Amino acid sequence: MRELKAGMFARSLAGHDKGKLYIVVSGDDSYVYLTDGRIRPLQNPKKKKRKHIQPDFQDSGCGPEDWTTCDETVNAKIQKIIKTKEVIRCQRQM
Repeated sequence: MRELKAGMFARSLAGHDKGKLYIVVSGDDSYVYLTDGRIRPLQNPKKKKRKHIQPDFQDSGCGPEDWTTCDETVNAKIQKIIKTKEVIRCQRQM
């Protein structure tokens, strides 16, 4: 099993946010902390059980080195990265 690292994409498999794309902030043996930059900003990540996410193992290009300041520009960058990834996914399905 590949290791989950901060900055990777992950999709929710269960809960009211099923199917939503996030970026992994951190994790431990049983939980991961996820951000989407909007509803769940970097300052308040979503705590989710590992079994309820599908890791993408693709680096988002926005990792812990970019998170030294938790301001609105970082959250805006996260939102843009997620939106771009979703657009690419939709184009591939057509």
